Amino acid sequence: MICNATKPLLRKISYLPNTQCLGSIVGFLEVRKPVLMIPILTNTYFSGAGLMDIGLQAGGLTLQQSFEIEAICCDSLRRNFSHEVVQCDITKKLVSSEKECQVMVATYPCTKYSPIGDIHRVRTGDDLFLHFFRHVAIRRPELYVVENVPGMKKFPVVMEAMTKLPDYYVHVACPVKSSIWLPQKRDRLIIIGSRRNFAWREPKSEKPVTLAEILEPDPAPHIPDYVGRRLAGKYRDRPIISDPQRGDIAPTCVAHYAKDLSTRLVADRRFPRGARPYTVREYARLQGVPDSFEFSGSSNDAYRMIGNGVSVPVGKWIGAEITRYFR
Repeated sequence: MICNATKPLLRKISYLPNTQCLGSIVGFLEVRKPVLMIPILTNTYFSGAGLMDIGLQAGGLTLQQSFEIEAICCDSLRRNFSHEVVQCDITKKLVSSEKECQVMVATYPCTKYSPIGDIHRVRTGDDLFLHFFRHVAIRRPELYVVENVPGMKKFPVVMEAMTKLPDYYVHVACPVKSSIWLPQKRDRLIIIGSRRNFAWREPKSEKPVTLAEILEPDPAPHIPDYVGRRLAGKYRDRPIISDPQRGDIAPTCVAHYAKDLSTRLVADRRFPRGARPYTVREYARLQGVPDSFEFSGSSNDAYRMIGNGVSVPVGKWIGAEITRYFR
């Protein structure tokens, strides 16, 4: 019989969010040995206004640095987060200039991988992925994440770079549907590379927020004259009108909504012709952004940043799965 006093003591390190100092003691194992809780330090790249960052933090990760080129996006990040925000051109940034982290997350622009690129004849791929690849290849984090549109799968060079890194197990989830959580049709490609094999769980289907629930009770949207003209059939394409009373969901939030508010409308009998544009707050809610979040700049700036962002629940799902990985 082995006495308890002679059993080896076990020591476990868990990675948990937002711990202010490394090694703080927050619990004990059965053998009463302290459990060390260490924050999962995360750097984000092409961060935009920080919609992915909201989700990652809510999912349990500790944001350390965000890298973004646009000044107005950086200002939005600084308004809403306390971690370091670095305004820079990632194509010119040295990897050695940033802090080490366990997780690297990239949401590089998707325009040249999406169907809208066919319209503007720019669907040619992009080389920004190479610069994130450069960062991952040099830094070799425990885990990296890429978020983009499903159309990126049609670019074999990009997919090879993001899924064939030596010494990484890669999980590809596609499509990840925002409609699981939100009243918006939005599909995304998520790539997760990890240094050890892991059973990543797909997002669970749950009752999503309805379109009626995200609408403001007394909206005051800006309604340009061209909205009426599109509703009257003066343009080639009719607007996409989503009706909350029918249980509709909104089409994909897009950045160019800032340039033409007539393309996506919500049915509202209180307004002329029974439809109106989404307000900025409603547009943000379609992406799962909390009302407390503040966007810098004008309403058009906000629409653009929202359309370019990642649905917050998608980021939260990613963050929660990464937290589970480190535990």
